[in-house]
Amino acid sequence: MEERLKQLQQEAIGRVEDAQALKALNEVRVAYLGKKGPITEVLKGMGKLSAEERPKIGAMANDVRDAIASAIEEKQQKLEAEAIQAQLAEEGIDVTLPGRSVKAGNHHPLTNVVEEIENLFISMGYKVEEGPEVEQDYYNFEALNLPKGHPARDMQDSFYITEEILLRTQTSPVQVRTMERHAGNGPVKIICPGKVYRRDNDDATHSHQFMQIEGLVVDENIRMSDLKGTLDIFAKKMFGADREIRLRPSFFPFTEPSVEMDLSCKICGGKGCNVCKATGWIEILGAGMVHPNVLEMAGFDSKKYTGFAFGMGVERIAMLKYGVDDIRHFYTNDHRFLNQFNRSEIN
Repeated sequence: MEERLKQLQQEAIGRVEDAQALKALNEVRVAYLGKKGPITEVLKGMGKLSAEERPKIGAMANDVRDAIASAIEEKQQKLEAEAIQAQLAEEGIDVTLPGRSVKAGNHHPLTNVVEEIENLFISMGYKVEEGPEVEQDYYNFEALNLPKGHPARDMQDSFYITEEILLRTQTSPVQVRTMERHAGNGPVKIICPGKVYRRDNDDATHSHQFMQIEGLVVDENIRMSDLKGTLDIFAKKMFGADREIRLRPSFFPFTEPSVEMDLSCKICGGKGCNVCKATGWIEILGAGMVHPNVLEMAGFDSKKYTGFAFGMGVERIAMLKYGVDDIRHFYTNDHRFLNQFNRSEIN
């Protein structure tokens, strides 16, 4: 029995030394130390031994089992360490290689224009107001002197959700809501930037969704000359000190009198070219004195208060400012186009 145990120990340790993988080592453990292994068989047969031999063989069997288990554990640690080193070598990182540069994004050109206009008017004492894009018909039309059935509604083909709810066609509802909050007490001096929606066929100069910025001033003794001075400052700050403006009579239901503002053509300096259609002027926005009906519906005494309002398309301003010939460029997310507008260079 002793010889058998010595032989098992030598065989097992020899197989442990030959094992080159954790799987092979585990097979040795099962073969010699498992429930069906030879050492277990030896221990089961101890009942046949004499009383004198049992303690001696039992102790020897335990020593052999411990020796094999110790050899297996030592080999396992060695194989695991070798596996880690091999993995590190395979997945090694060369820290001397140059890093990959991270490209910083730019603000969208429309965002640049909105922020530039906001900063200009904030410096002139205006507040920035916002409102819902899903609007009530009352605020989008009726409170702006456009009752149901008014022919001027046809100028803005609208996206209606219900008979009384629609996607706003202008940011003018923000002006009405702001005047209502003032409850007939001036002054009101705000600009309202935001998205608006109209059922229009998309082409180089039109989009079914675009951005507007409207302005409103309501106070005592506000005159058309205040409007003209404000628009003149705006034009020179946005397009250059040498730009000139002119106001032409027009019609808007919510202003009276109403005007269109033209800007002297930057390309030809007012001499006439294909950009300005040989007129020397480019139409840029609409404006006028707030209609008394709009003031009254918002709770203001039209005999005490007057005001002016103006509205411009952000895309239109951006196209003129940056020389963009197609409004769709702003919405196609083409990096070749957007990367031209490095904020540090254009401001």
